[in-house]
Formats: sequence, C-alpha cells, structure tokens
Amino acid sequence: MPARTFGYTFPAIRGIQAGREYYVSMCPLRLIPKIFLFNEEELVPELRAQRTLNRARIPEISRYILANRHDYTFSALTASIDGEAQFQASDDREGAQLLGSLHVAMDARFVINDGQHRRAAIEAAIRENSDLADESIAVVFFVDAGLNRCQQMFADLNRYAVRPSPSLGVLYDHRDLTGVMLREWIVRHPVFRELTEMERTTLSARSRKLFTLSALYHATMALIGTIDQAGLEDAHTRVRAYWSEVLNHFPSWGMAALGQLAAAEIRRDAIHSHGTALHALGRLGAALLEARPRNWKSSLKALQRIDWSRHNTALWEGRAMIGGRVSKSGTNVILVTNVLKRELGLPLTEEEQRVEDAYSAHKHD
Repeated sequence: MPARTFGYTFPAIRGIQAGREYYVSMCPLRLIPKIFLFNEEELVPELRAQRTLNRARIPEISRYILANRHDYTFSALTASIDGEAQFQASDDREGAQLLGSLHVAMDARFVINDGQHRRAAIEAAIRENSDLADESIAVVFFVDAGLNRCQQMFADLNRYAVRPSPSLGVLYDHRDLTGVMLREWIVRHPVFRELTEMERTTLSARSRKLFTLSALYHATMALIGTIDQAGLEDAHTRVRAYWSEVLNHFPSWGMAALGQLAAAEIRRDAIHSHGTALHALGRLGAALLEARPRNWKSSLKALQRIDWSRHNTALWEGRAMIGGRVSKSGTNVILVTNVLKRELGLPLTEEEQRVEDAYSAHKHD
C-alpha cells in the first residue's frame, strides 16, 4: 500500500494461523461502531458472511456493560479486512518482527466474523455513557479472501461454541446474590452438599446426585424472588429454614445422602427430586410463608400425603409428566404447584387457576 494512501493504522501483533497471517490489535471502543458497519440484513443468507442481527439481544448486553461499568468483560472481536492491508514491523531484529503497525486502506471494508452483537451493544452503551469510548477491546484481523472464506470463518468460529451449562453459570456468577447465597448454603448443608450436582444441568442415569444446582436455583428464585444486599440476610434465613423443613418430609433424600438408598432409584421411581417438582415446591413456599408466616412448618406435613411415584399416572401424567418423562415446561411447574397448594389448602392465583382450568378441559375432551 503506497505510503501516501489515506487509511487506518492499528498497532498490532502479527501471527500465523493455518499458514495465513493474522493480526491482533487493541481498538478504542469509540472506533468500533464507526469502522465495523453492519448493513447486511437485506441480503439473502447465502450472500451474507454472518447471521442477521438479533436486535432483541442488544439492550441486554448493553445493560450488562453499563451495570458493571468497572467490572465487565468482553472477549475479542474477529473481523476480516476486505481491501488492501499491509503490516510493517516496528523492528527488523529477530524476535521483534511480530510487533508493528497494520495499515489498512481507507476504502477497505471490515466484516465482523464474530461479535456483531457486542459491536452493536458497545455502540448503544457509549450513547448512554460516553466515558466508555476511551476504553478498548481486542480485535483479531484476518485479511479477507472473499465471501466463501468469510462464511467458512463464521462457521468455524461457531462450530464448537458451547454455552456453559446453567448450573455452571450459577456456580461462577458472583453478581447474582441469590446464586451466591444459595451456593454458600448448599456447601454448608450436609445433605444438599452431598446430593447437588454443581456443574452439570442433567444427571446421568447412574449419578449419585439427586438435584442440580440450576434446579435448586430456579426453585429458590421462585421462593424468594430477586434480592438485594439489604435483604440478603433475611433471604438466607428463609431459604435455610424452608429447604431444611422440606427435607424433613422427604426421608429418601436423607437416606440418599447417607448412601442408604441410591439416588438413581429415587429419580427413577419418584418425581419429587426433579427440577419441575423443586420449582413447584419453591412456588409453594412463597405462597405458604406469606399466608401462614407462623405455622407454615406444620402445614408442610401435608407433603407426605402426596403420592409422588411416577407410577401414579392418574395424577402426574399430563401434569408433571408427558409420556412418562418429567416435563420442565412452565405450565407443568404450575400444574404441580396446584397439586401442592390444593393439598395444603392454599388458594390458587388467577394464573394458576387459568392453567388448571385449561388442563381439566383438555383432560376431559
């Protein structure tokens, strides 16, 4: 590229991947929306180099940046340069030739291969807080070899991308006070510590665990809702008291923790340890603690009158199970909650009654 050609200059590190040069640079956030344009929505998929922008995701990512102004984390963007580009090493000495400047012609086009939603969220966040413009993000540049290469890069970059399991997300999220409080309580409780799978969201047939962290998290969220720092101590007290009392009415849970009964057999034969039932128990607890703040513990004795067996298809098929398999849908959670509330003599909410009426009408069709 001629020295007098106007263009962009990025401080960069040069590398080799699959026999091709690529470059890594730190770009100011203010530059990201200006040079990484996204105008491919109107093209048919076979002529695009990336997925269409899901604008519903942008506010969520932008709020994440703004809410964690001094504690957000973004991985590098990946982009192809469609145009003339030249790397100039800062030093000819051996070992120093990887550092230098990447010069890109002004008429070159930058195509994001990975990170278009981050780019859009950065733009939205800067509009809310201009101080972000002076911060930076890593960008990996590849020199474009055409549409086919760009599409292949997108496919390769996303081929092995796997979201962490919900349980692992709860385990590692230190901003969610409910998750933090629940984790601390679980590791201190001998039974729940022994029976809770902290990393995976599904349990294998032979697993010695009875619950997953994500299932207990959703159940606890149903019990106490979103909490703040001021309500943390009270929430911890309620969670500890409620789940400890629930445990007293499921003797098989304690037996599994002691190795006297196989957790796999409990999961196979009954539904009370599955995520749907736990979520329903959490919903029940929220209503019970509000309606009977003084005698809620004695009310939970009614849980022992319920036949939780999977073989009790007259009660659970269509309500907790579909074709013999426990269903995790929101409707099924409500239908199980209704059974528990009815057994404890608690009124249903309007939503719960509506779901119950629809279930009854369908069942008698």
